[in-house]
Amino acid sequence: MKNLLSFRDLARWSPLLFATIALSGANAVAASSDAQIRAVMSAQVAAWNRGDIDGFMEGYARSTATEFVSGDKITRGWQTVRDRYRKKYGTREKMGTLTFSEIKITPLGADAAIVIGRWQLIRTSDKPHGIFTLLFRRLPTGWRIVHDHTS
Repeated sequence: MKNLLSFRDLARWSPLLFATIALSGANAVAASSDAQIRAVMSAQVAAWNRGDIDGFMEGYARSTATEFVSGDKITRGWQTVRDRYRKKYGTREKMGTLTFSEIKITPLGADAAIVIGRWQLIRTSDKPHGIFTLLFRRLPTGWRIVHDHTS
């Protein structure tokens, strides 16, 4: 029975085996989180491009602690962020067509991730664009943006 591991062999290799299994599990969780975050962002783009600001806002945590930073202003609270979007992009012409690109997701643990990327609006009269940094948290409602810094 030379093919069977001895207890001593098992004891020697088990930390490596368990570390490999744990790492595989962590990679699977990270891949799943990545896909879920990308799905939230894709849903936001789809909502924006059909003129649905409320649908776009589903990507944000419905919390008074939700923050949006742009220029020299900090907007706090889901409702206040929503009102800001409505005021600034209240018509289809102002909304244009949104795209996100160069998205990089960095997990910060099982329930948080930083997302960096580029945004662009294509409108009849212009093509504003910039960079964003988003802090996503895994909440009971799924992955949601709790902090958005857009320039």
